[in-house]
Amino acid sequence: MIRCHLSRVMGEHKMKIADVARATGLHRNTITLLYQEKAVRIELEAIEQLCKLFHCSVGDLFEYIPDEPDD
Repeated sequence: MIRCHLSRVMGEHKMKIADVARATGLHRNTITLLYQEKAVRIELEAIEQLCKLFHCSVGDLFEYIPDEPDD
């Protein structure tokens, strides 16, 4: 599973979805889906814009969490 930490990062910067959309030029729906961790895909350009805005790396926004093996 890929975990998105956009909501945490936005909270640390005290930004709302509208603020991020305005600053990056990304569609509000894209940001909302990432914020709610419901996105199924994301454009590399969107990741780049978010990293530029928050001065962070991709690893600060996304985390890979291995699935637990079935017992």
